[in-house]
Amino acid sequence: MGETRARVDTAALERVLLQGLQRALPAALPTFVIAFFTVRAVLRKVGHAAASLDDTYIHFQYARAMVEGHPMRYQAGEPVSSGATSQLWPALLAPFYALGFRGESLMWPAWVLSFACLAGLAYETTKLARGLVSEAVAVAAGAMVLTFGGHVWCAASGMEVVPFAWLLVRSARRASDWCEASPAASESQGAPGPGTSGRTRGAWLELVALAIAAPLMRPEGALVSVLVTFALLASPRRSGVRGRLEALVPLLGLVLTPLLLLAMTGKATSSTTQVKLAIGNPYHPLMATFAQNARLLFRTLLNGEAWSAEFLPRGGAKIAVAGLVAVSIRGAVTQRVERALAVLALALAMFAPCAYVTFLANRLRYLWPFAAGWFVGLACLAEVLGGLFARLKRSYGLLGPALAFAVPGMFAMRLDGVIDDVALSASGIQRQHGRVAAYIAQNLPRDARVGLNDTGAIAYFGERRTFDVVGLTTPTEARYWIGGGGSRLEHYERLARESPALLPTHFAVYPEWLACPPVLGERLFEATVRDATVLGGPTMQVFRANTTLLGSGEAPVTALPGVVDTLDVADLESEAEHGYALLGAADGEQTAESGPLTTEPPQERTLVVADGGRTNRRNERFFARLTSGRAHVGLVRARAASDGDGDVTVRVLVGGREVATFTASTAGWTEERFVIPADAVSTTATPIALVVAHGALTTFHYWFALQ
Repeated sequence: MGETRARVDTAALERVLLQGLQRALPAALPTFVIAFFTVRAVLRKVGHAAASLDDTYIHFQYARAMVEGHPMRYQAGEPVSSGATSQLWPALLAPFYALGFRGESLMWPAWVLSFACLAGLAYETTKLARGLVSEAVAVAAGAMVLTFGGHVWCAASGMEVVPFAWLLVRSARRASDWCEASPAASESQGAPGPGTSGRTRGAWLELVALAIAAPLMRPEGALVSVLVTFALLASPRRSGVRGRLEALVPLLGLVLTPLLLLAMTGKATSSTTQVKLAIGNPYHPLMATFAQNARLLFRTLLNGEAWSAEFLPRGGAKIAVAGLVAVSIRGAVTQRVERALAVLALALAMFAPCAYVTFLANRLRYLWPFAAGWFVGLACLAEVLGGLFARLKRSYGLLGPALAFAVPGMFAMRLDGVIDDVALSASGIQRQHGRVAAYIAQNLPRDARVGLNDTGAIAYFGERRTFDVVGLTTPTEARYWIGGGGSRLEHYERLARESPALLPTHFAVYPEWLACPPVLGERLFEATVRDATVLGGPTMQVFRANTTLLGSGEAPVTALPGVVDTLDVADLESEAEHGYALLGAADGEQTAESGPLTTEPPQERTLVVADGGRTNRRNERFFARLTSGRAHVGLVRARAASDGDGDVTVRVLVGGREVATFTASTAGWTEERFVIPADAVSTTATPIALVVAHGALTTFHYWFALQ
């Protein structure tokens, strides 16, 4: 009896394995071929496994941190940070690091997981489309996923993009299956038959797991939490209050990640979100930024132009939108409205990254996780067109599948170029970031602290403490990166006074990105790569940090005894204390400069000072803390903005009353005095305004003293 039962169990297991193999092969085999040629191209170009994005190494560094026992600290002893786009992806890579996949070898498990998820993404897309279109057209939708260059590029990068896309589509498919399942196929009626997805406890647990995992993989995964909750509310597993409460459990996914980040870092959003999201950015209002990016996405990127030309055929935006209309039509025709809504939600979620200041970096990796929804739309469009023509002439019955398979055909024609770009990008990272990391590891002292604006490969391979000037992995720096070069200089001055040990001893940066020349000292090394557009610039340079000028501009060179208040322009803390109004200031209108200033006679001498300021100012407005009823002397360090308008005349207003005028020159910095009469100072927070008659002004510092 026991032997018979064992034979039956073995036979059943063999059948399950065989069925699984049959289902997996159509997606797994072409994925393996694509992965083979992509990885081979990287190995031939670089000589070893390598990532095509610097951000990949940020994930690797966090994976290493987990194994070393300081999770969410980029390096031991550093502040807790959340600089990885994903919280889950480094955790998935950490066990492989623990098993011995160190250095570049960690790319192998990253590749295996990413390309496995690519195969799974194709499979799930086929299953998602199958409820809306015929079998052949559904297979074409899966083929679009496999041949789409954006997916292949991102899978080869070793980032979380394709695993996140798989989570999205798996969730949309399983939520659709849940809504479409017959109530009879529920746990109370026994397990559902093979190939069905009943409303069982196991299916509910999987949906809850997906709703929690997706936001941990990427913040946009909150879509899954909402989608699953709606599915469970629309089709509860149980009747009554208990069923409704079960339906709300997936909402844990919305709060788990923010609560985890809040508990670990003190902020409910990741560093990546804080740096890149338009919310809270003083130069990029959210609604205007979203609208601008949405237009760019629709008119340019979906149209296969500029940044997306590598991946998409030109002129496809209107066809893509027609595909979403076709999803609605097929949802109504097949009476699978929930599935159609899930596809539409997945596709339209591509607009979520429009809330970022920009999503154009890293080969548009913020957009491609949502591409499968658009591919199902193209499949539905092919089905609709094929059905219309088939009604006119029976011989057109194969037109739908032919149209659908034409899309992966067009994608496949671009794959050679995509694979070459992957290899070239990986080579570029190695030739620039890799060489800089090697120089740092071999030449800088062990106690060096290196300021970086690309903090992945250099931190991972350089084996030195780092200071992320962007603020992804050094959480204190995000607001100063957003603020601009002048704010960075002023912040470094505060660090020099209050916490000098936190300052970088060296910088490895693109100087034009840092935009803070006064802190760059002797140039020690540089690596130039001109043929890899994935890099932040052609030349990355290593400098010894220069701290000699920090604080040199804090005091005026013009004699002004008894200073009672100081406004340091571009110093975010000082500006906040004085109610400094940005008045339409734009990104890039900050400046960090050093230059000569001459003291007054009789001990006339020239000093070189550094100061941060704001340029292109036509109006200034702030409050000065003055003594009520007393006359004061004001002093402003400024120059005319270098916009070709020459010297500018500036009116000084106190409480709305003009008290002085002065002229600023384009020749260099000047420190101009003005008198504030006693009767103009009626409050301790005295409103000060500057109005430029023509041209624009660059302001650096204000001082106020009793007359």
